[in-house]
Amino acid sequence: MKKFKKFYIEITSICNLSCSFCPPTERAKGFISIEDFTERLEQIKPFTDYIYFHLKGEPLLHPKIDELLDISHEKGFKVNITTNGTLLQKNKHKLLSKPAIRQMNFSLHSFDGHAGSTDKEGYIGNVLSFVREAMEQTNMIASFRLWNLTQDNMTNAERQRNREILSMIENEFGLDYLIEEKVVPGSGVKIADRVYLNQDYEFEWPDLKAKEDDGKGFCYGLRNQAGILIDGTVVPCCLDGEGVIDLGNINDRHFSDIIEGERATNLVEGFSRREAVEELCRKCGYRQRFGK
Repeated sequence: MKKFKKFYIEITSICNLSCSFCPPTERAKGFISIEDFTERLEQIKPFTDYIYFHLKGEPLLHPKIDELLDISHEKGFKVNITTNGTLLQKNKHKLLSKPAIRQMNFSLHSFDGHAGSTDKEGYIGNVLSFVREAMEQTNMIASFRLWNLTQDNMTNAERQRNREILSMIENEFGLDYLIEEKVVPGSGVKIADRVYLNQDYEFEWPDLKAKEDDGKGFCYGLRNQAGILIDGTVVPCCLDGEGVIDLGNINDRHFSDIIEGERATNLVEGFSRREAVEELCRKCGYRQRFGK
């Protein structure tokens, strides 16, 4: 039985921010129902132990996220949540008591990526306050993300933008070094027990309107990850936020049949040959990270 290291279950396609680095979905807006969520967990249980409440959308917007976490725990899943962190204080009572949560990732680059953001100090302060409580009360892992580095030399303004955030983290954890001196783009640095920070280059979501490359390369889609959009569409990876590579709908066919289907098989076999057979994959710059 194929096991996926990561399985993305989109619990909402709605977000409370509009960040420059994350194109808004053109799909229908909505929240997953308890019934659909439960059924999806039943179908994917043989294939993974770890689920991510993510693809598009802000998971903390889901009004029943506490119930989703309880169901996940009952069925033996460990949950990873990626959030912009703006709704932590409102929802912390739904999160801190849930043993299902393995890790929470905080996309701190959301603050500067959203044109309407105000009060950076208050925003970071709320995230740090939540992490402090989580470290005291739970066993969860916390990961701060700043995925906004540029491939070219960063401007002074860009460096200062991140320095303000890093300085608050350094002060919170009493660090005697500058984080920039330790972190390597694409990998994390340990800040404290169960607390990490990861900096990486900003990436572009794959888009059918983008320029196509030579199609050479490799990807872990359908090898160590898969995903299900809120409407039940099964996709090969976390970057197919529009369901372009529609492998089938879990409401019509069982997940085990979908990933053994012709389109899924062709995609996996193609990458075994270092060849992207799907048009969207040939327009995905993230694939280049795994070399040719």
